[in-house]
Order: sequence, then C-alpha cells, then structure tokens
Amino acid sequence: MKVVMLGNNTKEEIEKRLQIVASAGNLSRADGTVTQVLETHNDYESNLKLARAIVGYGHKSISEHDYLVFALEDVTPIIEQIIIGYRLTSFTIKSRRNVDFRNVGFYVPDFKDKDGNVLPNNAKLQNEYRAYMQSLFNKYGELVDEEIPVEDCRYILPYCYHSNIIMGCDANELLNMTSDMLYGKISQITEVRELGEKLATMIKDYVPYLSRALDKESDKKYYDDKLAFLDNLVTEIEFPQQVKLLDEVEMTFYTENADWKVLVSTLMARYQYTYEQAEEVLFELRHNEDIKRRIMQAIINSKQQRELEQVSFSYQIPISLAVLTHITRHRMHSLMVPEFTRMELGNYVTPATVAKAHKEEYDEIFANNKLMQESFIQEGVRPEDLVYFLLSGNACNITTTMNGRTLEWISRMRCCTKAQWEIRDIANKMVEEASKVAPLIGEGLGPTCKVFGYCNEGKDSCKNRGVVIKTKKKDN
Repeated sequence: MKVVMLGNNTKEEIEKRLQIVASAGNLSRADGTVTQVLETHNDYESNLKLARAIVGYGHKSISEHDYLVFALEDVTPIIEQIIIGYRLTSFTIKSRRNVDFRNVGFYVPDFKDKDGNVLPNNAKLQNEYRAYMQSLFNKYGELVDEEIPVEDCRYILPYCYHSNIIMGCDANELLNMTSDMLYGKISQITEVRELGEKLATMIKDYVPYLSRALDKESDKKYYDDKLAFLDNLVTEIEFPQQVKLLDEVEMTFYTENADWKVLVSTLMARYQYTYEQAEEVLFELRHNEDIKRRIMQAIINSKQQRELEQVSFSYQIPISLAVLTHITRHRMHSLMVPEFTRMELGNYVTPATVAKAHKEEYDEIFANNKLMQESFIQEGVRPEDLVYFLLSGNACNITTTMNGRTLEWISRMRCCTKAQWEIRDIANKMVEEASKVAPLIGEGLGPTCKVFGYCNEGKDSCKNRGVVIKTKKKDN
C-alpha cells in the first residue's frame, strides 16, 4: 500500500491552507471584509493556535475549507468500498470493466486469532492463501483470453486484488474517515488500520491543526458496538440463519401521493403559498389541459429540480460486490450495506456470458471458495482476515432511501445501455417501481435518450431510439 498526497503539501501551501482555515474561524467575529480578515492572519503559529482552539471547541466545519487529494496505490476493494461510503469524498478508480486485472497483484494478510494475535501457522496459511488466490487470477485470465467481456470475468476476482484510486476530500471528512479507521469497528481489519495510520501521519504533517482532534478520538465511546446486545437475542429466535438473497429490487417505502406533493411544493415555492393554499390552487387548475404533466415536465427539464427532493423512495436491493460501488458512489442517498465480516459466501450473481459456457465451473468456483474459507475458520482465523475470500460475484442485500432528484440522476446514468448490465437491471427496476406509485415523476426517469431525446455519449453512443447525438463542434 502506498499513499501519496497530490499537491498542497509544500511549506508555503500548508501555511496558505492554514491561513484560510484560521480566517474562516475568525470571520464571524472579525471586522472587515473576507480579504481584509485574510490579510490579518499571516502568522503561521498564530493561525495554528487559533485553528486548533476552534476545532477543539467542536467547530470542525472550518476545516471543510481545506481540500486535499490523495493517490492510493495497491489497496483492495475492501478499502475502496469503505472509503466510497463517506459521502463527502470524490473518487476516480481504475475500472474493472475496461482493464485486464490478472497481473495487478493481491493483498496477503497476516492471519490472526480472535484476540488479534498472529497465528503460529500463519506462514503455512499465507502460502495456501497465495496459491489459492493465484489460481483464481489464473482462471480469470483464461476467461479473458476466451474473449468473455472483462466486466463479466471479474465476478470471480477475489476481494484481495489491488485497486488504485485518486481520492479527494475536505479535511473534516479526512478526520472522520481516519478516526474510524483507527478506532472504529473497521479498524479490526489490518489493512484498513494500516491506511488509517498512514493518513494519521499525513494529518500530523500536512493538516497539523487537526492532529490533537484526532488524538482525542481514541477514547470516544461512540466507537463501541452499541448493538452487540442484539446478537444473542436474534440467535435465540427460531429463524433461518442463512441469508436469503432477494430475487429482485423491491420498494419498501415511498412518499404517498408523491406526484401531488411535488406539484404542490412547486406552487408553494413560487408563490409563497401555504400547503393548503397551494393544494386549493392546484385543484382549481385541474380544468387546464394536462396541467399536472406540464408542471412536472417543467420541473424535470429544469436544472435545480428542488421540488423532486420533497419526496422519497426506499428500496431493498440484491447486488453483487462487483457493482456495489456503482450505487455507493451516488452520494445523495442513505445507503446501508452489510459489514464485510457478515456477508454470506453462498449468495452470488452469475453473468450470462460466463454461464453460457462455464456455468458448472463457475458454480464450482464459488462452492470451493466457501469451503476454502471454512477451512481457514477451522484454523482459528478471525472474521476480519477472512474478508478477502469474498469474490466479486458474491452478493448481498442492501437498503437505501433517496429523494426523487437522486433517483432521477441515478436513472440517467444507470438505465443507459452503456451502463454495466447488472446495475442497469437494478436501476430499471427501481424506475419501474417508482413509476407505479408516481407516474408523472416516472415519465422523467430513465436514460437521457428516453427522457430528453438526445445522447451525450458522442461517437460511443448506442444510437438507441434514433436520438440526436451530441458531439463536439470542430474548430474552424
């Protein structure tokens, strides 16, 4: 694992960033304009003292003016999924849809017992692990060589493969992420803790006003598992213990009369009506031809679309680990994903292209993988070191709640024929379910070609529906 801060790390850059943070902390109480306040905060030590004091009071929002970008080299998708889950971060990741991953390498943990001690037979287990994981990469390479799409071959890649990421975040979110990696439940995964330690060192060197705040996180009680009492209670209930993978996407909750609420909120915002007044006006407008659809289409074709944020939809979704990040990366929804240590290896998704010629072999790979993990369990290996036996095709049930605007945006990206097939099927089902309960909103859901009649993909467009293809104009 290698972590590099990309820029903003020279002495002059660190001092300038600190000047901005300190000025932000003093702005609300200082006379003068922003630029005048900035000019008065030109002493590094004074700025450091001020920023530390304000953060120490709990006002960490000033650190949100401090933005940092990192290169994360040779981390696993375990790290990838964890950090993408932080909603105020930005990522660019090497694509498994486009890149052959047979030679990227993979992570080998030290195998430990439940108390965190390295097992006496760790070296033997590591050798078995290396040989087994390499066999999976070899099989992946064979499938790629058969010209099965790379995005489908990856379903047998184990979750120990190396990923490479550019990550950007403000300093406050960096503090939040790092403290979780050092002191939260995920800190039990050695690789995660290693990344936390590297980021902590970088905070000390490049974001020094947050170092004390990070140290104080070590004894916070909110890192304790407050739901641990549930485990024994649930175990005692006579209920099937094996996790059942859903057959398809299901809507679990939605705002009733969602179309109506969006239309009413439009009148409320535009004319400052009360809810009751807006309803009355909308009722009086009912004789105006197709007025509801006209209003909704106007909202859908606008940029802000705040009205769509007034309604929400909740889903439970069966999804493979291969495409989990495709939905996690959409920030403006409340996603809940099972812990890696609790995922069931018996559930998995099979790509049609692989099943066509290798269905029996594919099923055998997943069956053998579960047996291999169980053999390591018998050796006393703790759950946190077993997460690398997850294969990309392993699947879990997730749940999320999103407003109408987020659903609209997800449908633009994920219902497109260029989207990966599994996430496209999921997005289309989400749209189908929402359209049943909110048909006017539903008319605005789907790919750009369906809703707006054009495509942004240029020469890469599938040319579906005979739509207009947007291309760059040539220079004269």
